[in-house]
Parts: sequence; structure tokens; C-alpha cells
Amino acid sequence: MHIILLNSSDSPIYKQIKEQIKAEILSGKLQEDEILPSLRQLAKALKISVLTTTRAYKELEQEGFITSRQGKGFFVMSSSSSLIREQLVKGVESNLINAIQAAQRASMTNEEIINLLRFLLEVKNDG
Repeated sequence: MHIILLNSSDSPIYKQIKEQIKAEILSGKLQEDEILPSLRQLAKALKISVLTTTRAYKELEQEGFITSRQGKGFFVMSSSSSLIREQLVKGVESNLINAIQAAQRASMTNEEIINLLRFLLEVKNDG
């Protein structure tokens, strides 16, 4: 896990940590059930207060991205977690909207767009 803190950012440090961990979970860089650094390890590595890392982890846990296991630490939630799934679906939706807009600029019909999507799904499933 690689976190970059920007002192020049308007965003508080705990929020920068939270958003970067969330982005790594949604991108798949952090895998389901992967253990995260302990609160102390992360604070030491980033040279910040443990209270700051605690707040970031607490919010990630409340939002359903990570879970704590007594005596074992913090782990990435399953991708079947409803919140993580919802975030992933939002990303797919956004990408499809961009693809539709690009197809419309190329003067493709709805039928051509749908046929292209079906073809791409078949190719991916065969490969």
C-alpha cells in the first residue's frame, strides 16, 4: 500500500488516507481479506499521529470498506460487500456513459453499440 500525503491539500490528512485506501480497494490493488498495516505501523510510516490513522480506518470501517478483527487487525472487506459492489457498479456506469457518448460522436446507432458490447463480452468470455 502506497499513500502520499500532501500538506498543500485542502483535504485533511485522515481523509487523504481514507480516499487513497478506498481507491486501492476499488481498483483491486488491495485484495479481499488482505490485511492492512496496523494503526501504529501506518502512523509511523507516514510520520503522523495514531489518532489520524485511527480516524481514517474508523471511517473506512463505517463505510463498509474494511473490517476489524479483534486481536488480528484490519482487513479489506469482501468485494461482495454491498457498499463496495455499489461503488464498483457506479464506476462501470460512468465508463459506459463515456463509451455511449463516444459512440454517439462516432454516429453509431443504439443497435450498433449493443452489438459491439455483446461482441466484446463474447470475446472476453472466450479468451
